[in-house]
Order: sequence, then C-alpha cells, then structure tokens
Amino acid sequence: MHEFTPLTGALGGALIGLAAALLLALNGRIAGISGIVGGLLPPRAGDALWRLLFVLGLALGALLVRLYSGAPLAVPVESSTFTLVLGGLLVGFGTRLGSGCTSGHGICGLARLSPRSLVAVLTFMASAMLTVFALRHALGGGS
Repeated sequence: MHEFTPLTGALGGALIGLAAALLLALNGRIAGISGIVGGLLPPRAGDALWRLLFVLGLALGALLVRLYSGAPLAVPVESSTFTLVLGGLLVGFGTRLGSGCTSGHGICGLARLSPRSLVAVLTFMASAMLTVFALRHALGGGS
C-alpha cells in the first residue's frame, strides 16, 4: 500500500475536473478517454488534432511529474503479458458496451447529472468490489 496523500490527490482531482470543464466549455466535447482515443481510429478530418493533443497531454503530464519529482514512477506489474492483454481487451469491450469509460461517465457524466452515467458508475464500482473480493478472499489471492 502507498501512503494516503490527500493534498496531491485533491490537486490531481481538481486538475482533472478543470481539464474536463475546459474541454467541454471550449470544444463542446466530453473528456471520456476511451471516446477520445477511439475517435483517433480511424481519424476524421478536422477532428483528429484535438484528440491527439489531449492524449499527448496525458503522457506529457506523467513525464512532467517524473521530471519534477526526480523519481521514477514505479508501478509494479505482477501479471503476465497474457493477463495484461486480456484485461485491456476486456476494458475496451466494457467501454463499448457501457457507451463510455470511467472518466466519461464518472467525471463528466456525473457532473452533468446523467442518470445513465450514475448507473454506469455504480456498475463499475460494484464490479470492482466483487472482483477484489473474489481475487483476494474467495480465490485466496492474499493481501
């Protein structure tokens, strides 16, 4: 487990909210990452630049944090390549099935008081809780 850091968490959340609000106010678009990335494949004329810049901004933001902190962003990967690929495919399937991802529904949809997004977020959270319970307790995965 990592230490609880409420100040940096609140700052990060505020920046995510600001970015989502600016994208909606200035571009009329919802900041749902799966929709933004999905719109790049295949790119549509006049629509690809802002999407590409948004995705590059995500990567550059992580790079800036690394450069500012001076420490590598250590994320331990304890799963096989097969498990990671399968998980990625399932997430992609889920975002298509749910008409959006956690950022689109959880940040933007809830802020717009969308009933569909509320149902989606409750489903995400319930699925996550059941998965953690199954892996850690029912299947004996430990910590």
